[in-house]
Amino acid sequence: MSQAYFLVHSTAANGALPTPSERWVQAFADGRWVTWSHLLALVRPGDTVWMPVSQPQWPARIAELLVQRPGCLVVVLSSVPEDAEGLRALDAGARGYCHLQAVPELLREVEQVVVHGGLWVGPSLVQRLVAATRELVQRHPGSGSGAGCDLSALSEREAQVARAVALGKSNKEVAEQLFISERTVKAHLGAIFDKLGVRDRVQLVLRLQSSLPADVPGVRP
Repeated sequence: MSQAYFLVHSTAANGALPTPSERWVQAFADGRWVTWSHLLALVRPGDTVWMPVSQPQWPARIAELLVQRPGCLVVVLSSVPEDAEGLRALDAGARGYCHLQAVPELLREVEQVVVHGGLWVGPSLVQRLVAATRELVQRHPGSGSGAGCDLSALSEREAQVARAVALGKSNKEVAEQLFISERTVKAHLGAIFDKLGVRDRVQLVLRLQSSLPADVPGVRP
């Protein structure tokens, strides 16, 4: 079973460790918060390391951690998430990027996604990916991995959800469009991932993009 670690700054003058956000502690009752030197001694393949951007030179630390402890999974936390920073995190090797004060349920969901090989990014980055992929496919037909994607294994409703997600819509937007609950959208996505053999929303977007008609409108600004 994987262990969750939260990287904190060096100990204070009294020897006490700074604590993570209360929501992170609630999300991971068995989680541990450690300094950089202790992290390197403890972390193992499959463990998740939650790294706030307040850490000095955090992109370099991600790269160093993955070299010294390959197989661990890094999630970057930001108090003010933005696309440029998220791209830096992914480029450094992080598997996830989310808000520092995300609710415990969301933090646990992020962990589940990255532990199972997926990638977690915010909806804004997903939309940028959608737009960039559609542009590539339209310029170079057949270049996308989703060419000829077979949706026959999906139910009619699952196919509707998959196509809406591939256009960059959030779970809330899909729910409103199809007049279903967000919980139902999540359930459909789980089934879609299994049937299409993808690990996460990002892979689903890449798989489906080139199979969408060129005249389908792209992501809304």
